[in-house]
Amino acid sequence: MMQRRNLILGGLAVAGLGGWALSNSIGAKPNATGLTNLAGAAHAQTTEGSIDTSGIVDMVQGNVDSAVTVTEYASFTCPHCASFHNGAYKQLKADFIDTGKIKFIYREVYFDRPGLWASMIARCGGQDRFFGIADLIYKGQSEWARAGEPAAIIDELRKIGRLAGLDKETLEACLQDGEKAQSLVAWWQENGERDDINSTPSFLINGTKHSNMAYPEMKALIDAALES
Repeated sequence: MMQRRNLILGGLAVAGLGGWALSNSIGAKPNATGLTNLAGAAHAQTTEGSIDTSGIVDMVQGNVDSAVTVTEYASFTCPHCASFHNGAYKQLKADFIDTGKIKFIYREVYFDRPGLWASMIARCGGQDRFFGIADLIYKGQSEWARAGEPAAIIDELRKIGRLAGLDKETLEACLQDGEKAQSLVAWWQENGERDDINSTPSFLINGTKHSNMAYPEMKALIDAALES
């Protein structure tokens, strides 16, 4: 289960603008020996001051009018999250989401840079394509997340985006969107602090927080909420 790291990005210069190579760990200080020519918002930092997060929307499946809402907090670089999405999530989808019994919300957690980059690719297709791209990202996690240098990781994520049908111009526009990157991290900070998220995956069932669990346990909790 992945534990939360420093939520603040402060101190990192923007690659391509400042010339620093960014650490894979959000909150880490830049390494003066690791310069890079990689540019773009995929390497963006947050800055001091207020950041507008109103444009960041929840990714939702199922029945938006259901009396039961299940919210998942997950990181695209979290192995336990990949295990959930490649297994139990499919059962959850078949039993409760596709049948319209629950409203399901997926919220990204950013413990590291690659997780942010993956989110920017997943969101590049909008609400309609998000979950399909997310599935591809989780299926390929062991390959892209271990690709090595930031440039290699981003190239692997680009491949996933193209596989999902996104064209080169669209992908680059998403990866270069510095304002969006900053808003996403600020949005996660707000969500994480409000809901006390310190590990992934974490789940809220009608607002009550639960840590990662076996699917039969989750199913029992959802069934109980539906019956109440």
